[in-house]
Amino acid sequence: MIQENSQKFSVHDNVKTLSVLKSNKFHVIIVTGTPATGKTTIAKKIAEKKNFEYVDVNVVIEKNKLESGYDEKRDSKIINTEKLNNLLIEKIKNSKNIVIDSHLSHYLPKEYVDLCIVTKCGLKELEKRLKQRGYSEEKIRENLDAEIFDTCKTEAQEQGHNVKVVWSDKEVEV
Repeated sequence: MIQENSQKFSVHDNVKTLSVLKSNKFHVIIVTGTPATGKTTIAKKIAEKKNFEYVDVNVVIEKNKLESGYDEKRDSKIINTEKLNNLLIEKIKNSKNIVIDSHLSHYLPKEYVDLCIVTKCGLKELEKRLKQRGYSEEKIRENLDAEIFDTCKTEAQEQGHNVKVVWSDKEVEV
């Protein structure tokens, strides 16, 4: 099922949402979503299909040492998102066509982004994927809650992004 500005479309097409990619008006596409919802798979498919540069934000974080600590309770890195956004904005300014892959990408200011794709996944499938990644029960619960409450989509909309939702546990054509 696809959601687009709170409207629901039938399962038979993520293509309806992704058909917007046929337009040449999108030069900066961000792909965000809860961990394990298919961001990387979809971002790489888009980059390949449209011949866009693919940016893995985890590589940017590591390469530029943007990790400022580790949150033991949440079992996650603490990232300086202001520095990250500044680096990504510079990358955007120096690129013609780019796909940025990260659950942090929706924090970029809307004026630098043409399209924000939020990946979603059914809860049973998401739980299975998170277990396969070796996440703790607490981390799995945190991510399932983020998916239930539509955290990434809500935050992207609050930032003013042009948001399209893609369900990654369905067949996705780009």
